[in-house]
Amino acid sequence: MASAGVTVRSTPTGAGPRAAPDRGWDAALAGVAAGAVTVGTAELLAGLLLRVLGGQGTPSPLLAVGGAFVDLTPHWLKDWAVATFGTADKVALGVGIGLTLVVLAALVGRLGLISRAASLALLGLLGLVALGAVVSRPSFAPLDLVPTLVGLALGAGVLWVLLGRLRAASVPRATGDTDGPGATGDTDGPGATGDTDGPARHTHPDAVRAPEGARPTRRSVLGVAAGLGTLGVLAVVAGQALARTGRATSDAVARLGLPTPRRSVRVPADALADVPGQTAYLTPNEEFYRIDTALFAPRVDVGRWRLRVTGMVDREVEMDWAELLAQDHVEALVTLACVSNTVGGDLVGNARWTGWPVRELLARAGVQPGADMVLSRSVDGFTAGTPLEVLTDDRDALVAVAMNGEPLPVEHGYPARLVVPGLYGYVSATKWVTELKVTRFDADEGYWTPRGWSARGPVKTASRIDVPRGEVASGAVTVAGVAWAQHRGISKVEVRVDDGVWSQATLRAEPTVDAWRLWTWEWPDAEPGEHTLTVRATDGTGELQTEEVAPPAPDGASGWHSVRVAVR
Repeated sequence: MASAGVTVRSTPTGAGPRAAPDRGWDAALAGVAAGAVTVGTAELLAGLLLRVLGGQGTPSPLLAVGGAFVDLTPHWLKDWAVATFGTADKVALGVGIGLTLVVLAALVGRLGLISRAASLALLGLLGLVALGAVVSRPSFAPLDLVPTLVGLALGAGVLWVLLGRLRAASVPRATGDTDGPGATGDTDGPGATGDTDGPARHTHPDAVRAPEGARPTRRSVLGVAAGLGTLGVLAVVAGQALARTGRATSDAVARLGLPTPRRSVRVPADALADVPGQTAYLTPNEEFYRIDTALFAPRVDVGRWRLRVTGMVDREVEMDWAELLAQDHVEALVTLACVSNTVGGDLVGNARWTGWPVRELLARAGVQPGADMVLSRSVDGFTAGTPLEVLTDDRDALVAVAMNGEPLPVEHGYPARLVVPGLYGYVSATKWVTELKVTRFDADEGYWTPRGWSARGPVKTASRIDVPRGEVASGAVTVAGVAWAQHRGISKVEVRVDDGVWSQATLRAEPTVDAWRLWTWEWPDAEPGEHTLTVRATDGTGELQTEEVAPPAPDGASGWHSVRVAVR
């Protein structure tokens, strides 16, 4: 129906005016796309720098920021992360960094609705934080700044263009604009065909200045943003893959071969586990726990790797990997434990290590009087302060190059690491080791000491119940587990049911006091109901494991391990 020259168009029943697009979300997507381009470019260039040019620093802004975060983490937060995520703590940190970057990039984009200059300023500020993290890495070189700077330049360009095109796309057109307010067919926007109350569409000043078809549509701009964001993510993946694809350990070993130890060890059959579910005496390499400060394990080029002995020595020593392999190596069974391990936890493992005794290396350098500590340094800058006496006595403290008869896995320190019986890893088990500095405790500190952890860290006596867990049938039940007190050994393990008397468990053989010892106990008559099993151990000196409960910080957890079982 028409009257007075006014066209009236019918609206389908239930249909209302079309909502205008949310420009805030559009701008947020533009910010995320620009952020992805920034980080993707930086990560790809960082990977190329490490892989092609042989860089040794931390040019990756993601790894630099993550490493800086780990450096600043208080011990209570570290304990929480390890207790909550275990060996997946680095995955959790990576996910957290990724989500934080998405949120910040979205804020950068939304700020562009107010001012593109302010948006660029915020992006630049975030870039300065990343550059500061890169500079803070111990192995920093000026060339490490290039990937982040190039990424920032490209990301800023993308942000400026996308925000400008989104602003242009939001201006109403004279005809045919199906994406913004006032498009043909929109009967509620000003200037719509047949709208006699609003100004005519052609009178909009921007519509006059912008020829038909010269300006982008919202849909096309968002499509470009999504595409750039996807490319940025793919570039991050490619860059990380390049950085993590170092020279294969098998290639280097094939050229030089693993050393033949002058002393080999054999695990007797009566030391092995004999109960299903009980801890294996030797922990497979792929199952060995990994707790360190590196977000990704460094890929070390053994052609460039060197091990140096410096500090309070008569003569500094430097050797390459081939020279290290040529020394008289030995095999040793050594259990390593993380100071963050909780009572009954699994951040502990046992392996057969092949390496050169540290005492022989230090003797070659000639330790000067007054020294009482060796500060070991990793290729990624991590340091550990180890008492000199445990590196020079008769224990098997090694510069290890092999683990369970295979080259060290990259995640466990290839090409060389320290293995020291009797100390928690944070003061002794430096991976990817490059330097041993002979010094004093009053002159130097390891990485974790100024962060609230004990300077020395001897391993506490501990024991764990592996089986049974959950439900068991009534009657005779086998209880089994493991106990450790490295370099003191285990002389006795006892188990009790509920608050009953302690019963002595049967110990498996103990090939060395530097490794854990497996045990079993026969629960003769498990009665139906809920019961608590508790274990305690006595070390080789006759000292009973303490019942006192203590958290991991500052020098290791303590207390007796208990499990609840339901007997049916």
